[in-house]
Amino acid sequence: MQEFLAKAKSSMQVIATLDGKRKNKILNQMADAIVEQSAYIVNENQKDMQAGQENRLDSALLDRLLLDEKRVWAIAQSLREIAALKEPVGRVLEGWVNEENIRIEKVSVPIGVVGVIYESRPNVTSDVAGLCFKSGNVAILKGGKEAEQSNRAIAKILQSVLIKNDLPKEIISLLPDSSREGVAKLIKEDQYVDLIVPRGGEGLIRYISQNASVPVVKHDKGLCHTYIHAHADPKKAISIALNAKCQRPGVCNAMETLLVDRSIAKEILPSLYKAFVDAGTKLRGCSRTREVIFIDLATDEHYRTEYLANQLNLKVVDGVDQAIAHIAEYGSGHSEAIITENYTVAEKFMNAVDAACVYVNASTRFTDGGMFGFGAEVGISTNKLHARGPMGINELTTYKFKLYGNGQIRQ
Repeated sequence: MQEFLAKAKSSMQVIATLDGKRKNKILNQMADAIVEQSAYIVNENQKDMQAGQENRLDSALLDRLLLDEKRVWAIAQSLREIAALKEPVGRVLEGWVNEENIRIEKVSVPIGVVGVIYESRPNVTSDVAGLCFKSGNVAILKGGKEAEQSNRAIAKILQSVLIKNDLPKEIISLLPDSSREGVAKLIKEDQYVDLIVPRGGEGLIRYISQNASVPVVKHDKGLCHTYIHAHADPKKAISIALNAKCQRPGVCNAMETLLVDRSIAKEILPSLYKAFVDAGTKLRGCSRTREVIFIDLATDEHYRTEYLANQLNLKVVDGVDQAIAHIAEYGSGHSEAIITENYTVAEKFMNAVDAACVYVNASTRFTDGGMFGFGAEVGISTNKLHARGPMGINELTTYKFKLYGNGQIRQ
């Protein structure tokens, strides 16, 4: 492990000094290579899919695991979009001259060696590798065992492009020991690793947060809510709620609980019920919800559960204050939304809700690096420091101070 990490650390000096033009050229070559070898990637992914079916992974996990030709093309397109982004390294964030006539510049620089631990989705391998490369960082990737063949195929292709450009393949590496013990070692190696980004299940996040000596940016579960306010447009509300839950239920920005204002519950709940039942959604609700529609009872445990499946909790609340209080109790700080035509209530909700992303009249499904114009993201950070929300290339930089003098000495 230490020999592997030492090589990764030494390659940091190479990637950190590459100019933006060369990085962009290499990223586009990586995209070309992904497309050219799409059949190979799909074939390796089929091995993972077959193993997943044999191991009885649920449908949501299998959907996240699947790579077909269209999704492989999207992987390549993401790399091209990352290449097209503004150069994140070398930005002068602030600049001034002090009383001693020393010019001081606060300049963005790469973080260094970034370890990313993730599950299921093999496109993360390429997205994270591309984002780290663009921002001048070394990427150490540890994907889930369910995507082992797919991740290996993608990493192999990306490394081949590095080698072709006379760059160390260690700039993008899969963790050689992907066991629990290997992860336990990685998160302690602060001599070599500058940041750990875990994204995945609640147990994984908790374990890494509690045991790492390397700094951690958490990408915790997505317990996302949508609140339909008394002054909501019903048609808009049903459309947004349906999208937030059903468009892709197995992702972290999908809604898990729908809050409905008591004053409109009797009018809108039957329409919501029909829309969700037609979409095959398993519904649970509070006692007041069940007075209007016949569904299973939601318990406290259900409101704390990230389903990552086509299941949804409903709760009737007494106005915006109770909606905010429910989110404060059960939310994970990921993404929250309000549907209303009342500007004052919308602003109150936006200001009071403590989450990385807060929406008015839009689906939480937009919490995504691509949707934000970042090309992709390392994950959705639920931290408050140093990154929050979709973590793109700028969040993969830190800064240093550059000071320019002319012989000054301190008296």
